[in-house]
Formats: sequence, structure tokens, C-alpha cells
Amino acid sequence: MRHSGDSNVMLVDTQTPISKCTNQTLNITPTSVTALAKAILTSHGVPPDRANLIATALTLADLRGVDTHGINRLPAPDLTFNTKTPTMALLDAKNTFGYVAGSLAIDKCIEMAHIYGMGMVSVRNSNHYGMGATYVLHAIEQGFACSAYTNASRAMPPWAGAEALLGTLTFAVGVPGGGEGDFVLDTSPCVAARGKMRKAARRGESIPEGYALDAQGRPTTDPVAALEEGGVCGSAFLVGVHDQYKEMGRPQGVGHWFLVFRPDVFLDGGVEEFRERMDTLFRTVRGFKKAEGFERTYVNGEMEAEVEEKRRREGIPFTKAEVDALHYLGLQSGVQIKMEEVSK
Repeated sequence: MRHSGDSNVMLVDTQTPISKCTNQTLNITPTSVTALAKAILTSHGVPPDRANLIATALTLADLRGVDTHGINRLPAPDLTFNTKTPTMALLDAKNTFGYVAGSLAIDKCIEMAHIYGMGMVSVRNSNHYGMGATYVLHAIEQGFACSAYTNASRAMPPWAGAEALLGTLTFAVGVPGGGEGDFVLDTSPCVAARGKMRKAARRGESIPEGYALDAQGRPTTDPVAALEEGGVCGSAFLVGVHDQYKEMGRPQGVGHWFLVFRPDVFLDGGVEEFRERMDTLFRTVRGFKKAEGFERTYVNGEMEAEVEEKRRREGIPFTKAEVDALHYLGLQSGVQIKMEEVSK
């Protein structure tokens, strides 16, 4: 091993084969454990704030002797791709963070698409991978179109059912555009995301009629009652996908699927023609005659882009209770940073 500029951090010499390691015990400083965990997470595309939270929590588990939930859960146990064809690969996430697995998968898809025009990756044994748009936006930035799918623990009854059986099965589609913007669809077949119900429960609010059923299969406006009850890539499916909130002690068994491709490959004019066609599509949709009572037609992803622009400028709205809970969570993890209000 070799030292970095920080005397508390040691870096592994990448030229030393792991097989040469012995069972010798090394007492590593907690700060270096956290630094290493954070560096690994950010290197896989996890935002620094979330990487810091995860790294601190893993270190705390090791400090308290709960080694099964410490940093040894982090090394995406040597995640490698099983390449099935030049354009198709399988990734066993080995119960690592869904963000890490998803980031690795989309990067692999983009790598294959650069060479062959398309790339497809299936992920199994993963966990919640966050916002599907995260991955399609990454592909769009590289000039590719993308589809991203994930399964989830059961949350919806089948038609005429009174018990949850199906996951929300969210999917996202992204297509790069021109001056009129990009197409970004991030949705699911459910009426509303469970996250909205958790948010309502947290704030003591009710949910609209038609959002959910209770444990008896009756319509409810109570988010707490809704949350009570509320297959691809070789992953678990239906009741085999476990709830990350109710069954924290067992692997969730989530699977993802990604497809990245060059959208211009069938056009004689290449990328420029494709982007011009997208601009024509957007202008036509937005300029079409509006029904009575409507002043504007939005293209998928346009509302979200406008909200993002506004919140980057004016700040993200949270209730004080939510801010206090997040600050407390940070303190429990040893993070002293507090969220600050935007000055008016």
C-alpha cells in the first residue's frame, strides 16, 4: 500500500494482486474508511452528498461491530459484466447499491453503443436505483437515446384485485433533441408513486381519491393505510421482490434493464437530420390547436426541466419537519453540514 497526501488515507497499490493478501489484521482509521467508501461511490456516479451519507453510515456500522452492514457491503463484490453478445451484457449487482449498479450498467451500454450503435445491459440482484431519468439523461448527454426499466416490490393489485401483487415497474425513455429540447419520459403504470404517499404521510396530509387501496382492498385517502399494503433479467418478480422499507434484513432482489442506441443510424443526414426532425416534432406538438381551457402543450420532460431551473434558482421546498429530520439523520451519521435557506 502507499500513502496519499493525507496521512490518514492509504491507497491500495493497483499493481499488487489481491491474491497476495494475507489474513493479517490492519487497524484502519475511521476517517480513511469513510474517505475510501466515498471515493468508490462517487467514482460510480453517486452524487457526493449521497455518497457521503452512505459512506458515513457504513463506517458507523463497522465502528459499532455490525460488520455485516459495514464497508464490506460496499465493494460491489468485484462487479463484472457477463458479456452475452457484443451488444448484450448481464450484471449481477450482488446486492450492492442500485445507484452503483445502474451507473455501471448505463456506462457499459454507452460503451457498446459507441462501437456497435447499440448496447443492452440487464441487471439482477440489485436495489432501488432512484430516478429512472438519471440514466436516460446521462445517455442523452452522450448523444444516445435510451430506455431504462426496473421492477419493484409489490404495490398494486391486478385489475379487479383487492391485494397488492404487482410492482410499480417504472420505466424511462430519453431521446436527444435539438434547439427545442430533449424528450425525457419517466413514468410507471401506477396512478401515483409510493414516494408521494410517504411524503403525504410524513406531512400528515391526505392523498387524492383514486390513488390507492387499503389492506382490505377499499379505496382510501389515508396515505398510512395505503402504505400498509399497498419479470425481467433473471431477477425476482411479483412477491419475490422484497420491500426495502418493510424487509430491510433481506436482499430486495430488484432487476433493471437498459437499452442505449444511436437514434440517427437509419437517417441519411445523420445526427443533424435527426435533431432537426425532433425539433419539427416538438414545434408541431406545441403549436397544435389547443382544446378549450388549455393554453399550452408540454412535451415529456419539459415540466421537469422548468421545475429544475426554478429550484436551482429559488431553492427546493421542504417543510421544517422534513429539514429537521434530515439534519438529525446527518447528525446520526456524523455529518455536521446543515441545509441553508436561499437568501431572499
